[in-house]
Amino acid sequence: MAIENAAAATNAADKGGEILKARTDKREYRRIVLKNSLEVLLISDPDTDKCAASMNVSVGSFSDPEGLEGLAHFLEHMLFYASEKYPEEDSYSKYITEHGGSTNAYTSTEHTNYHFDINTDSFDEALDRFAQFFIKPLMSADATMREIKAVDSENQKNLLSDSWRMHQLKKHLSREDHPYHKFNTGNIDTLHVRPEANGVDTRSELIKFYEKHYSANTMHLVVYDKQNLDKIQDLVEEMFQEIRNTNKEIPRFPGQPCTQEHLQVLVKAVPIKQGHNLTISWPVTPSIHHYEEAPCTYVGHLIGHEGKGSLFHALKILGWATGLYAGEPDWTMEYSFFTVSINLTDAGHDHMQDILGLLFRHINLLQQSGVSQWIFDELSAIFEAEFHYQAKIDPLSYAVNISSNMTIYPTKHWLIGSSLPSKFNPASVQKVLDDLSPDNVRIFWESNKFEGQTDKVEPWYNTAYSLEKISKFTIQFKLMQSAPDVNLFLPTPNVFIPTDFSLKHFTDKNQVLEQDIFPVLLRKTSFSRLWYKPDTKFFKPKAYVKMDFNCPLAVSSPDTVVLSNLFVWLLVDYLNEYAYYAQAAGLHYGLSLSDNGFELSLVGFNHKLRILLEAVIQKIANFEVKPDRFSVVKETVIKSYQNYKFQQPYNQAMSYCSMVLQDHTWPWTEELDALSHLEAEDLMNFVPMLLSRTFVECYIAGNVEKDEAESMVKHIEDVLFNDPKPICRPLYPSQFLTSRVAELGAGMKYFYHQEGSNPSDENSALVHYIQVHQDEFSMNSKLQLFELIAKQATFHQLRTIEQLGYITSLSQRNDSGVYGVQFIIQSSVKGPGHVDSRVESLLKDLESKLYKMSDEEFKSNVTALIDMKLEKHKNLSEESLFYWGEIQEGTLKFNRIDAEVATLREIKKEELIDFFDEYIKVGAPKKKSLSICVYGNQHLKEMPSDKDKVVAPSIEIEDIVGFRKSQPLYGSLKGCSQLKL
Repeated sequence: MAIENAAAATNAADKGGEILKARTDKREYRRIVLKNSLEVLLISDPDTDKCAASMNVSVGSFSDPEGLEGLAHFLEHMLFYASEKYPEEDSYSKYITEHGGSTNAYTSTEHTNYHFDINTDSFDEALDRFAQFFIKPLMSADATMREIKAVDSENQKNLLSDSWRMHQLKKHLSREDHPYHKFNTGNIDTLHVRPEANGVDTRSELIKFYEKHYSANTMHLVVYDKQNLDKIQDLVEEMFQEIRNTNKEIPRFPGQPCTQEHLQVLVKAVPIKQGHNLTISWPVTPSIHHYEEAPCTYVGHLIGHEGKGSLFHALKILGWATGLYAGEPDWTMEYSFFTVSINLTDAGHDHMQDILGLLFRHINLLQQSGVSQWIFDELSAIFEAEFHYQAKIDPLSYAVNISSNMTIYPTKHWLIGSSLPSKFNPASVQKVLDDLSPDNVRIFWESNKFEGQTDKVEPWYNTAYSLEKISKFTIQFKLMQSAPDVNLFLPTPNVFIPTDFSLKHFTDKNQVLEQDIFPVLLRKTSFSRLWYKPDTKFFKPKAYVKMDFNCPLAVSSPDTVVLSNLFVWLLVDYLNEYAYYAQAAGLHYGLSLSDNGFELSLVGFNHKLRILLEAVIQKIANFEVKPDRFSVVKETVIKSYQNYKFQQPYNQAMSYCSMVLQDHTWPWTEELDALSHLEAEDLMNFVPMLLSRTFVECYIAGNVEKDEAESMVKHIEDVLFNDPKPICRPLYPSQFLTSRVAELGAGMKYFYHQEGSNPSDENSALVHYIQVHQDEFSMNSKLQLFELIAKQATFHQLRTIEQLGYITSLSQRNDSGVYGVQFIIQSSVKGPGHVDSRVESLLKDLESKLYKMSDEEFKSNVTALIDMKLEKHKNLSEESLFYWGEIQEGTLKFNRIDAEVATLREIKKEELIDFFDEYIKVGAPKKKSLSICVYGNQHLKEMPSDKDKVVAPSIEIEDIVGFRKSQPLYGSLKGCSQLKL
């Protein structure tokens, strides 16, 4: 069904075989094969503001030589250093960054993908630089050790990540002679210490690996450009035909990773974070071989369903689970695992055997009840709607997705991949269901309760685990029969599947009115304010709705923040069995805490959106506290707070930075303490008070008429405010909340030193923040221009040259309209005191760079920034996030982009230098800087001496909240706009 409809949208002019595309896709595509057998997809998009390219090479970590684990990944790091044609080290990334682009790469088991995007007028040179890495790269001896350290730093940040640890444990418990068993990231041990001890030269092996595996016939290239297809083809033929073709066979790795020895096993593992997780997996036939039949998608849909009658719903009612995933996350062309992953509560952990019994009973039900045509047709209809009305994404992500598809799918399905199941084949689905048997199951059970009860250790991540066999008999005759008697049944038909894809009359391109360019204030009352923006650009049957419930009580203390959080979690919990159908049908909703209360989001097909909105509002109006669900949610929220301490150190540093700056924020330790004392009765008493004074800020955009938008907001007012005994009353003018930010002292440098919250973490982190100004177009432009000029130099010096850490960045920071820049570095090799001194040294280098910058280079940077700012929003969500940000900040500068571009067109080099001298450089008179230093265990001994070095006029912050309360606050940008109501 879906494919036939897709065929109607085929571009008949595409050469080299038809390529099926979405009905709404106006881009042109062409497949070509160069003389050297490089297969290329050309994409012409006259509307694009960015060009992109992605090269997918059919070799990955499965091809790592024995004793050089991580070599493929190391090559991915080394390839982009320099080439014979462009020999200056890092000049490629410098060129890309300075022309508004980004570059990255990743290594998977059987592929390595290199990609970049850039402003359109700089694409030709960037593409040539990119091509040279596959023609004559210079993998310099100088860079070898530095980049081994970068790989090691990347691995260091993963060592305490439970997802990385469990993934490697699953690999460890497989055939040692199968590449699935390998450790594929690499570290200093595998890439330097061991090879050196064995007389192996890593760089020589690297070059051998490149020469052995990198051949044009095993590569697939996507080029996404603004020009027409003929011009793109000329460009590609000229630049890429020199890649050598040695007619290599693409490496294949036949055979299954698991023998009988690795099946029917129960593995107990100790995680880093608090909580319990149960993962059950089975080897199955890779569904990629039947991708139009989508057998694993069908099975995953039923096992992972969350509506009434589902396994998850039953486990939730029993209070045993808080989340369930089912699908095929780990596959190649040769093998695959179907996986069910369940997040357990404490009670669920105690009933693990019952849960296993229920899972196998549910699978048994599916095996016996046969494969239903109507369920497949529903899935097909959902996927078809999603595909044909998909939002445009950035060219880089699009190119990467397609280049990896090219190695797997026939040409006509390069754009579609597995996203349009169209052939109903009960036999292939039944085969997957039959594979989910007790005979070949692997069970991984994670819990901190296993600490001290394990007898084995996985060698790469040091995960403690134990292993025991679990027989078919145990599962079938003990667990399945002793599990509680619950009523499991198939889902009901999904009422949220959209059938009306018509566009409203205002989406006619010829009828775009001037007032439709920006959001308009359509309606305001003492209860609410409605901003409205019809879709005049994207022409998709979708809508975007944001509603911020401003409740002053929500953020007034640690207790109220936690109670508000519990309220939101319980709302989501109560709505789940109903709203899950909407989510499955492409209508997504979210409830979360906001700066002023709580926020509701609805995004997706507009056809049934109103139905879901009314259901959510009804749940708010009729909210009650169910003690059993309260207990489960409280336990979940407590664990999420307890796991804050296991965050990456740079996240901890950023959190402390926010705490220093943002008023009305509370330490998570205080919130956790408040939470531990709360009971269901406290929440019952709190929610009516929370809602008693409310103002609803609304933004409705997309394929929605004005009267529809007004009607939605009127409905909310009728339910919440206009009842004879109203749940909500309007805010008093004095109650409108404003987000205010601490103002640091001019000419002052502040420090905050803190021990990392996870004593096992060796990584330290620094956030070096420079506060500059409050929102103003000219100042914003100067700050952004400085960031663009300094960004690549920061990465090159601190990451590439000094190898301080894999996580190294410079970015702009915006706290409620107060702008600054922040350097973020996480390091396992140097403590934060040293890293901070290197940032100061870098600032001196940047001073010299700015002073010496030629007029031509300055103009080039200004042009690049203008192009970046003028980049059009690609979809409704991107546009709406921008406008909603203006509404939330209270700035309401919907014309911000044009206004900032106008200031950039006038800016002079001397103005930027004056700005730098006044606010940024070391010793600048108006400079306001804050260094947050978080110490990992191996640098902790440096903290006392680093604190001793803080001498006047620098200030050591001892108590964050006390310091914030002692500082003046910037005036709120939001105050005026709300008080005018």
